[in-house]
Amino acid sequence: MRLFSTILLTVATLFFYGCEDSAKKLVMVTTATFPPYEYVSGDKIDGIDPEIIIRISERLGYSVEIQDMSFDSVLAAVQSGKADIAASGITVTEERKKKVDFTTPYVIAEQLIIVKNDSPIKSAADLMKKRIGVQHGTTGDSYVTENIGEPERYKEAPTAVAALIAGKLDAVVIDSEPAKVYVSRNPGLKLLKKPLTYEEYAFAVSKDNPELLKKINTELIKMQQSGELESIIKHYKEINSESSQNGAISDNKTFLERIKDSFQTNFAKNNRYMYLVKGFIVTLEVTFFAVILGIIIGFTVAVIRSCADQTGKLKIADMLCKIYLTVIRGTPVVVQLMIIYFVIFSSVNVDKVLVAIVAFGINSGAYVAEIIRGGIMAVDKGQMEAGRSLGLSYIQSMKSIILPQAFKNVLPALGNEFIVLLKETSVSGYIALQDLTKGGDIIRSQTYDAFLPLIAVALIYLAVVIFLSYMLGILEKRLKKNE
Repeated sequence: MRLFSTILLTVATLFFYGCEDSAKKLVMVTTATFPPYEYVSGDKIDGIDPEIIIRISERLGYSVEIQDMSFDSVLAAVQSGKADIAASGITVTEERKKKVDFTTPYVIAEQLIIVKNDSPIKSAADLMKKRIGVQHGTTGDSYVTENIGEPERYKEAPTAVAALIAGKLDAVVIDSEPAKVYVSRNPGLKLLKKPLTYEEYAFAVSKDNPELLKKINTELIKMQQSGELESIIKHYKEINSESSQNGAISDNKTFLERIKDSFQTNFAKNNRYMYLVKGFIVTLEVTFFAVILGIIIGFTVAVIRSCADQTGKLKIADMLCKIYLTVIRGTPVVVQLMIIYFVIFSSVNVDKVLVAIVAFGINSGAYVAEIIRGGIMAVDKGQMEAGRSLGLSYIQSMKSIILPQAFKNVLPALGNEFIVLLKETSVSGYIALQDLTKGGDIIRSQTYDAFLPLIAVALIYLAVVIFLSYMLGILEKRLKKNE
């Protein structure tokens, strides 16, 4: 009961902390892997879009909170009320207009084709039956699908470029300015001169907030007329062009020199390793509390189902538990996470760490429940009968005889479930939570190097799993000594 009370107190604290007054604050969502429009610089998200929104907000008397999430979630965040503005180099399309309102377009962009220097592809006509990479949910994705063929979709543009460099793709279709940055960073790539198509960028606002849309449009038009908007765009294009040229790795260096330079660029430069450190802390926090919540839920469901099987009681509770198990085990955890964030907590400003804890805790609870129930049912029926014959009640027999034996039986399976839970938290980036995997994504978005950031993230996860397995082995040995 003390543990349960502690959990409730922690959850309540996080809840009320997250439900702070946001009357004078605008929440902007973006995908910070799209330079020069949005990218992570140090501890903040910088770029053309954030700078424009910050300046407009200052004039309107608002503060701005910028959240980094998956591109295919930014419009959903605005539509559900979790964010006020989506600013992520978003192209205006008729389909998107049905879901959100768009401001006055602030730039006309192009979709360009990236290929290797020795590629036989010379124009868009040569793309037929080729392996084309795109960022999922972008205009490039839609255009290639409708006019050329089914592309290979990636969560982020840097990943698609890395696949092209590795020879997994023949070409990548991406927006012009980010494409120029990627090519300048990788000497082995080039851009085809003729654009694939043209498009307009605008900011997305909820259809339920026409007043905010009107205010942003008014300020945006003023910035266009005064030349301030053009100045911002020019400034960030120059910054990213210079940093990309300075960060390019020469092909003339030896393998060891390239690894050394890559390590310096990915981790040492600008203290980028801190993205992994901060993300790792968030991953451990979410995993720890989700494990506790999962144990509480799983233990409760397991006892209810076992009692229903053995005594025929608690039929309604047993039915509800079966529905819970069916739904949770039958749907992906990332879908559950997004439903809890965008639907269940749509009208409440709850801390994203709490949302992740609840989502992963509920998901884990379903698997823990069946593991514990299997352990309970594996204990010989004579054990329960012996306890009852000694005058113990059903609850006393479960507590003193059945559960201790069941716990020892299911310990390896429980340990495995917790290890799986640790790795499942890697999808937290879908709700703009910067976990360990997201930290690696941020580094890749800045350096355009897939190898070392991914290896570093994998090694950290591996080290934690080895440590947990070691501690679990020690616990198993101690339990065997008590037999």
